Amino acid sequence: MSAKNSFSDADEKKVQVNVDVHVAVADRDVDTAAQLAAGLEGELTAEESNRIRRKIDWHILPLMCILYWIQFMDKTTLGSAAILGIREATHLTNNQYNWLGTIFYLSYLAFEYPQNLALQRFPVGKWMSINIFVWGLSLCLHAACKNFGGLFAVRFILGMCEGSITAGFMIVSSMFYTRKEQTLRVGYWFLMNGTAQIISGFLSFGTLHIKTSKFEPWQWLMIITGILTLITAVLYWFLFPDSPTNAWFLTPEERAKAVKRIQENQTGVENKHFKIEQFYEALWDPKTWLFALFSALDNVPNSLTNQRQIIVSSFGFSNLQTTLLGCVDGFIEIVTIYTGVQLAARFPNSRAYVGAVYFIPNILGVFLINFLPWDNKVGLLFGQWLTGVGTTGFVLSLAWLSAVTSGHTKRITVNAIMLIAYCIGNASAPFMWQAKYKPRNHVPWLIIGICYVVCPVLLLYIRYLLLRENKKRDAEPADDKYDDVYIEVVLPDGTRTERRVDKEFLDLTDIQNRDFRYVL
Repeated sequence: MSAKNSFSDADEKKVQVNVDVHVAVADRDVDTAAQLAAGLEGELTAEESNRIRRKIDWHILPLMCILYWIQFMDKTTLGSAAILGIREATHLTNNQYNWLGTIFYLSYLAFEYPQNLALQRFPVGKWMSINIFVWGLSLCLHAACKNFGGLFAVRFILGMCEGSITAGFMIVSSMFYTRKEQTLRVGYWFLMNGTAQIISGFLSFGTLHIKTSKFEPWQWLMIITGILTLITAVLYWFLFPDSPTNAWFLTPEERAKAVKRIQENQTGVENKHFKIEQFYEALWDPKTWLFALFSALDNVPNSLTNQRQIIVSSFGFSNLQTTLLGCVDGFIEIVTIYTGVQLAARFPNSRAYVGAVYFIPNILGVFLINFLPWDNKVGLLFGQWLTGVGTTGFVLSLAWLSAVTSGHTKRITVNAIMLIAYCIGNASAPFMWQAKYKPRNHVPWLIIGICYVVCPVLLLYIRYLLLRENKKRDAEPADDKYDDVYIEVVLPDGTRTERRVDKEFLDLTDIQNRDFRYVL
């Protein structure tokens, strides 16, 4: 948005003075938080900022953690149900079982960009709650399925709805938190994936002991997780905020301060109007596709989500032992994500380095699984567990992408592209696991190993490009193009006046705003 282009159409209300030094814009052209930020008098103290952050944490972080736990548990019910009898009860072939994992991600992929557009157009909290409710119903309906066709349909609906969650959380995290805080908060809600694996393991263990004549254990698992999801949908409708500009738990003054807190991000809060020029910029920006390539390759190994318990069982463990050993995977994910985001937050500009280092155990795990004797089931199990450490890299990439992308339309576009790439990796990978490769599965593990080598290289290359761009901007003269932009505000007494809008709330992209510096 240039100074000239920032003017609205003739039918928009505007104030215009000398165009050379004073530009007036309509509300639709700027960030939704511009009015609040323009109306706030004085500076925000560190103590007040921390108080508001704690209040935000208390009200939204538990809800985000609960939902991410629920969505991962729901997504992995197929893997848990595999050893509870779903394949035998619904007469699934190996290829059909793989297709149930793939269709989830194909649906996720097909609806990811529409979901992101809806998250821009509609209130975030309400849109997410509707999706949660629909996927809760579809999860319950798994229990009624008797064949592949029925399961295919409900898995398709599940993928369609769950596509709103990670995208919505990335948007909400950037609305409420500073860039440093985002790294930690994204880590906190993502590590609930590990919690979900632990709880899912105990749920599966419990359902194994439910003895009913007409309902099998895998059906009870679907009903229980579906009911938990429906309860979460109700909580989100009433409790989850749409943005800091209308958060129910903040006073009007606190809302303005919450917006002021994230000014340093230079990304604003949101803009409800789709800007085609930002869409095109997202497509032409090289880092969009580098993050997407990383996302696709990093999620090829994620096919282990539905294969992990089958693989562990093949090592010679019983169904009961396999179910309980799955809890260890969750514990490893919790510890590694927590330590990874803490390191990245503690040491400035270390995201790529931390993410790359955490891939090393994954590579070691692949070697152990491929070369240890098949009768060394404990060693093979430890190799399997090591492959869960690198999840930290993907978590850091999610927070990193949000922190280095500005302009709301551009942000929802790059988020969608990255999550579409995530789907491509997840959707294509299940077909590696063919019966002809069993029991050692050397071909799938070789492909996974290659991905684990390429991913850290991509992280380091992205860092190199962003550092080079920062140095280029440091050498440029100061950019004052957007220093004199004003909007009309209504004071408490009803009078109208003009207030200057800080550059951070003009909904500029990271390329348009030459003062923007990329975190590394």
